[in-house]
Amino acid sequence: MSKLPKQYQFVDLSDYGRSIAHKIATILKNTSVTPIQVTYMFIVSGLFAIICIIYKFNIAAAFFLVLKSILDAADGELSRIKNTPSFVGRYFDSIADIILNFLFLFTFWYTTDYPIWYMLMAFIGIQLQGTLYNYYYVILRNSVKGDTTSRVFEDSAPKAMEGENQRTVDIYYKIFNTLYIAFDKIIYYMDMKAINSKPFPRWFMTLVSSLGLGFQLLIMSILLVLHLEEYIIPFFIFYSFLIFVFIGIRRFVLR
Repeated sequence: MSKLPKQYQFVDLSDYGRSIAHKIATILKNTSVTPIQVTYMFIVSGLFAIICIIYKFNIAAAFFLVLKSILDAADGELSRIKNTPSFVGRYFDSIADIILNFLFLFTFWYTTDYPIWYMLMAFIGIQLQGTLYNYYYVILRNSVKGDTTSRVFEDSAPKAMEGENQRTVDIYYKIFNTLYIAFDKIIYYMDMKAINSKPFPRWFMTLVSSLGLGFQLLIMSILLVLHLEEYIIPFFIFYSFLIFVFIGIRRFVLR
């Protein structure tokens, strides 16, 4: 299921596994498996990828990274198919993503000769890339009456949805906010007027989707298969230049 009305749907380079994710969700529709349990599955897949990277099983590592990306889409698909939207699930998914992102890059640092600050720069770059994509995507979804589980401004804990415990939502929100607030604020201050823009054109969202987590993991996978894992950390440092390119397009071309 798309998060956007049909007329605003775009080719999402970061969402290449959506059709498979939808099939997985369809299979699980009438089972007791919950979206959060699928999130646990993608965490396990990510941990398997890390083990494979350490032991130089590059093809297996690439497989588990792509599988993680697919399962990352499947939990949301299952939530929409079962009509069980959840703030806890949304925050848990994002918390798992940022922790795994750090562990992926830490593992690449551990298996190469780069100084630790290179790894930290790459991690900050990856998070800012993904934050910009999510920022524009959430703005678009909210402006055209698409999926509203994610909010443009996560400045307070939301009211729990039906079936959720407010205290649990509050706890997950605090963890999420602690991990993401710095990245969110940086991107917001870089393009605070984006919220007032007309709906972004499809071509622009397709370009920006190259900064999404799924596409980042695909790049890592390709470099692993090509035995170029030592270039992953510097690649994502320089890849962050696209943040300024896309913000420039939004501010001076789409204003």
